[in-house]
Amino acid sequence: MRDESPAQGYFFPNKMGRMVLLALEEVLGRNGLNTVLNLARLSYLSAGYPPPNFVLAVPFDEVAALLGAIDEMYGTQSGQLLAFRAGRACFKYGIRDLGALVGLADVGLRLLPLSWRVRIGCEVLAEILNRYSDYRVSLRQDDESYLWVAERCGFCWRRQTSYPACALTVGLLQETLYWVSGGRKFAVEEISCIAMGDATCTLRVGKRAQA
Repeated sequence: MRDESPAQGYFFPNKMGRMVLLALEEVLGRNGLNTVLNLARLSYLSAGYPPPNFVLAVPFDEVAALLGAIDEMYGTQSGQLLAFRAGRACFKYGIRDLGALVGLADVGLRLLPLSWRVRIGCEVLAEILNRYSDYRVSLRQDDESYLWVAERCGFCWRRQTSYPACALTVGLLQETLYWVSGGRKFAVEEISCIAMGDATCTLRVGKRAQA
């Protein structure tokens, strides 16, 4: 069993690292991504992205540094918008395939009531991250919302910000719900962030589709 002590570090699998890089390339363009990789001191990735396997080899530190470099290069507001768009693109570059492994692509899912599909979409994305990476998240709910509570977040790992920094997670979760709901949009808002000094990265997900 792999030692999970902080001294060893925490990781995403190669497949997820590749997914993030492909999504960012779509959003930033190849030249833009290469510039950001250089700024983040990750220029070695310009020569080739990680292979599409499940080896835990992409450090949280590198993913967070890459997203931090986007905010530095484009400014906070534009950087977070780009990360959000990349999060949505991540779905087609890998999360959809991973979802099939845990039942997200089950045809029977489309026959369930919408409220069930939203809950299952949150649960499946959480299971994917918990099962295949060192990211750790649990789900809670109240009358109006589901709460995505990440106790260990690889997207803002060791960052220090004055703003919620997990726009990529917001976009990824919103796109997952868009897919499972058959094209409906749900409000997703980050209400606490470890990068800001909070205990968890918490996203509030509205249970009802937006008009």
